[in-house]
Amino acid sequence: MKKDSTYLLVDASVLPDVFTKVIEVKKILSKGIVKTVNEAVKEVGISRSAYYKYKDSVFPFYETSRGKVITLLFVVEDFSGILSRIINEIALAKANILTINQNIPINGLADVTISIETAGMVKDIKELMDEIGKIEGVRKHEILARE
Repeated sequence: MKKDSTYLLVDASVLPDVFTKVIEVKKILSKGIVKTVNEAVKEVGISRSAYYKYKDSVFPFYETSRGKVITLLFVVEDFSGILSRIINEIALAKANILTINQNIPINGLADVTISIETAGMVKDIKELMDEIGKIEGVRKHEILARE
């Protein structure tokens, strides 16, 4: 990336398809679905040259969180094992947990904040939050802060 770069947050629906396809190639490669760039670009339907032209300039919004400290907020129901399930999802994503804070439950709900370091993650933060959101008893989940 260039030092004098300007970054924009743009809805993908207004961009040419090539940009979203470059992101899809990166995702396919990172997940090991295919082994080579050739296979990945054929699967999504773009040329190798288009991929190489944009690969260092196009990123999904959540990918900018790599190598950062992120604080996550959860509102959870008060029952045994729910925090363990959340921590397990974080561990499966290979995020490094830095802090965990849980408030005393009020009316059967507790606030939990967890700060994680994202450098070694094998999922992006959106995928992790989506998985945690599926856990029974997680009423709310959001990113509270980013470093």
